Amino acid sequence: MTAALRRYPVLIALCIGALFMVVPFLIVAVNAVKSPAEYSQNGPLSLPRGLYLDGLKDFWQRVDYGQKLFNSALISGAVAVLAAALSVLNAYAIGIGRIKGRTWVLAFFVLANMLPQEALVYPVYYLSKQAGLYDTRLSVIIVFAVIQAAFGTYLLSSVLGQFPREIIEAAEIDGAGKWQVLWRIVVPVSRPTIGVLLVFFFIWTWNEFLLPLVMLISNDNQTVSVALGVLQGQRLMDATMTNAAALLGVLPAIVFFLVFQRTLTRGIAVGAVK
Repeated sequence: MTAALRRYPVLIALCIGALFMVVPFLIVAVNAVKSPAEYSQNGPLSLPRGLYLDGLKDFWQRVDYGQKLFNSALISGAVAVLAAALSVLNAYAIGIGRIKGRTWVLAFFVLANMLPQEALVYPVYYLSKQAGLYDTRLSVIIVFAVIQAAFGTYLLSSVLGQFPREIIEAAEIDGAGKWQVLWRIVVPVSRPTIGVLLVFFFIWTWNEFLLPLVMLISNDNQTVSVALGVLQGQRLMDATMTNAAALLGVLPAIVFFLVFQRTLTRGIAVGAVK
């Protein structure tokens, strides 16, 4: 046992970490299909005797989960694409264009990414009111695209800063302009890193709660995380429905992560090789 611990410490640590992540999800999934009577009688760790789907159905109908799911997918997808595009443009100017004050610009982006959302609530609320965008999905998309692009710019700038200058100079000699260099050379080479950013931006935006709670007050515009928080605050759910809500809230993000797992792994592997 001691020899195995010394030989495979990273593998054992990963297994332990996966266990801590999988077990809570399995407990939530099991209790989501358990009747309230069975939950109160046997506790949360017992296995269900059958599939009780009324909790899932009641929660779906109570919060109009289909609409909330559409809102979250639309906002998260739009933010991921827009933030990745902004990150590429900013990083191209900073990492390859070598603009003046590059260090200070990167420091600004890092500072913007470190600001707590509580400090942004009132300025964002006031500006959206003045612009007539309050309680619209577009306002949340714009805010999170800028926030996520700050991190993406910092990451891509360090990657593009090491981009071989010989390739760019050869393309310029052949008559390629700045836009052609960007879209035909830089973007294809950086595609794995951009793919990683897209996955992260989507999942991070999906899990956001505070700003969507403040900015989206209409029931038709709210996201899944906001619907879960509001319904929990109303204290209208039993333990079974609570677990059903948690399962439906986290399941789409898990599915998205599993679908794009190869993209994430490929991007991280390419970055490690570089």
